Amino acid sequence: MATYTPKNILITGAAGFIASHVCNRLIRNYPDYKIVVLDKLDYCSNLKNLLPSKSSPNFKFVKGDIGSADLVNFLLITESIDTIMHFAAQTHVDNSFGNSFEFTKNNIYGTHVLLEACKVTGQIRRFIHVSTDEVYGETDEDAVVGNHEASQLLPTNPYSATKAGAEMLVMAYGRSYGLPVITTRGNNVYGPNQFPEKLIPKFILLAMQGKHLPIHGDGSNVRSYLYCEDVAEAFEVILHKGEVGHVYNIGTKKERRVIDVAKDVCNLFSRDPDTSIKFVDNRPFNDQRYFLDDQKLNNLGWSEQTTWQEGLRKTMEWYTQNPDWWGDVSGALLPHPRMLMMPGGRHFDGSEEKDASYISNNSNQTRMVIPVSKGSSTDSPQKPSLKFLIYGRTGWIGGLLGKLCEKQGISYEYGKGRMEDRSSLLSDIQNVRPTHVFNAAGVTGRPNVDWCESHKTETIRTNVTGTLTLADLCREHNLLMMNFATGCIFEYDAGHPEGSGIGFTEEDKPNFSGSFYSKTKAMVEELLKEYDNVCTLRVRMPISSDLENPRNFITKISRYNKVVNIPNSVTILDELLPISIEMAKRNLRGIWNFTNPGVVSHNEVLEMYKNYIKPDFAWANFDLEEQAKVIVAARSNNEMDASKLKNEFPELLPVKDSLIKYVFEPNKRT
Repeated sequence: MATYTPKNILITGAAGFIASHVCNRLIRNYPDYKIVVLDKLDYCSNLKNLLPSKSSPNFKFVKGDIGSADLVNFLLITESIDTIMHFAAQTHVDNSFGNSFEFTKNNIYGTHVLLEACKVTGQIRRFIHVSTDEVYGETDEDAVVGNHEASQLLPTNPYSATKAGAEMLVMAYGRSYGLPVITTRGNNVYGPNQFPEKLIPKFILLAMQGKHLPIHGDGSNVRSYLYCEDVAEAFEVILHKGEVGHVYNIGTKKERRVIDVAKDVCNLFSRDPDTSIKFVDNRPFNDQRYFLDDQKLNNLGWSEQTTWQEGLRKTMEWYTQNPDWWGDVSGALLPHPRMLMMPGGRHFDGSEEKDASYISNNSNQTRMVIPVSKGSSTDSPQKPSLKFLIYGRTGWIGGLLGKLCEKQGISYEYGKGRMEDRSSLLSDIQNVRPTHVFNAAGVTGRPNVDWCESHKTETIRTNVTGTLTLADLCREHNLLMMNFATGCIFEYDAGHPEGSGIGFTEEDKPNFSGSFYSKTKAMVEELLKEYDNVCTLRVRMPISSDLENPRNFITKISRYNKVVNIPNSVTILDELLPISIEMAKRNLRGIWNFTNPGVVSHNEVLEMYKNYIKPDFAWANFDLEEQAKVIVAARSNNEMDASKLKNEFPELLPVKDSLIKYVFEPNKRT
């Protein structure tokens, strides 16, 4: 049997549970291997998990997202990576029902980015993809033989579906491009360092606190549990002896019912199971059994070494010695927690636990939803613990965001710091402790962008320096920044001619530099691409139902003596601003054309204005040459491709339909 010897290994997600044990084992056993860890430090990750490796000369940690293609390519090249062990993933099944998009983004898209980087660099000799036994789906209760590596994949929940999808990509890249891929599918793992959303650490911590151990349903669900060090050894064997193109199950034939696990934990703490166990409503889609055939891995020389009793005892001893390893995890210990995957720490929705009473601590790392107490007067479900820090209070969009937060019951505060003053922005973040930051501050000029032509320093100070400073601080504090930008960085050209229906996409390079305002916006957008914590929303010619607001595009052109008549993409704020809040909840990032699909011309807007608002309204047109005589800076005219936003939000209306529904019908004169 040929043995593979790596030199430089990239381990993704190694600040998490299983991968940290694998990393620490490889560092300990192979001082000649260089280990580079890439982890974005999500809620279930902890740098303390890597303390045994921290001082080793062959260890390097990089904080970053596998979804960042530039970062992944940079690491592969600069660190001369020849081996990837890909653990990074969202893994908690319950969360996948409430935030399936995040699972698709992390588990499928993130894997795709890694595979593409491997293809491009052409230097990877092993790509070990870590999957799960759940891709096989539920095992029949009377089955005596477990799923083997060639069994059909029948995932039953969004989590396992994304893992199966990632596996298909791995297999395709192996076959299409010859990438040397290996896939593993493992049973449940337990042991030290595990985040207590999982069953065994959750039971142990509850037992330590003298609380009931909640059992979903009747506790008859069967699972197979492997101790973490045995699993780390399995990956060590697969790394060195696994065959390219093969799949390996990492499992055990020793199964246990959930009720028996709870009883064993009670016995460890000398507690009576009859009084310590509490049966609660079963969680949705709770598969009865997963069972693996691990003979193929056994043939490589691996076998389970740690007995259940020994592993459970070691795990219990570790948690009793490290009770504060994860900080305040009260929300994770609820019978039916739901983790809200948002930047800024760990967030739980425990709304169903109305008889519970949990207090959030003041740590910057953890913010908990306080469940509704019995004495609470509210009958509505507890909402997630969102808190927005908004910049641009005196601006049009910033003001509307505050009103939307009030309407939706979202806690928010306006930033007090000046955009270019880093210390004052830092003070805002420390005092408010937000889950998200919205940047609607910016210099657009009064009454219009011509002002920026004679105030260039002031424009740079806010639009460039201030925005970058805020993005940098948000990144330091693991916060998502929703950044309201502009689409006025493009103009019709040969590839995107007026009237063609071919819009500029999020990937297109800005081609309009006719105004200094647009130059600053294009400049800062390009720089913000280096920040993986920013969601850039390109707004264009914003319109709202407030026809008295001087910033409203309709208000502006209805007061002009003459207007040009050119089709443009526009942003209907009444429809799109609520979507920006939903985008924050979904933790969306990158650049988005924040406009309604399609275009509308000046004359079409004014015709609607005449029909719905002012029947005697009249206007005159002039061409661009005439317009140039009365303005200082040129104006951008373009069509933006809104298909990315439409795919994320299928209910998004075409621009003309949105204008009628949100703007003209509510203001219709009878």
